[in-house]
Amino acid sequence: MKRDLDAALIAAHEAGDRPALVRLYSEAADGAASEEAQAFFLTHAYVFALECGAAEATKLRARLKALGRI
Repeated sequence: MKRDLDAALIAAHEAGDRPALVRLYSEAADGAASEEAQAFFLTHAYVFALECGAAEATKLRARLKALGRI
């Protein structure tokens, strides 16, 4: 993961900014080096999307399902 993305994730966690966490974890999943890492980041994005009622939850769930994680 890029250092800037890592720093942005930490800042979003500290601020409790769930919409930013959905976006940032999705971005991390898109750039993941392995399927395991992609699933890890997508799971986090999905959980935060559910918590804040983000519309992206449906697409994130579909991506996890395509990976066989749901």
